[in-house]
Amino acid sequence: MMSLSSRAAATAVASLLLMSSAFAQTPAPAASTPAAATTPAAKKPHTAASLECSKEADAKGLHGKERKKFRSECKKTAADKK
Repeated sequence: MMSLSSRAAATAVASLLLMSSAFAQTPAPAASTPAAATTPAAKKPHTAASLECSKEADAKGLHGKERKKFRSECKKTAADKK
């Protein structure tokens, strides 16, 4: 039969082995800055027509699909005027 001290030592060794695998995991990689800079919104500045259409949509209180549709049509008419 095992003595109490040898059981405690065996338990300690087993727990150290199990804990070492938890600490051996690599942390998740940090988000890289260049990847965030390549998003379409960060690359392309808003045009004057786009900003004006947004202001008109705000004045009309449009949201969601209605706003998107209005802005799309507004920018098309602005492009046709040029």
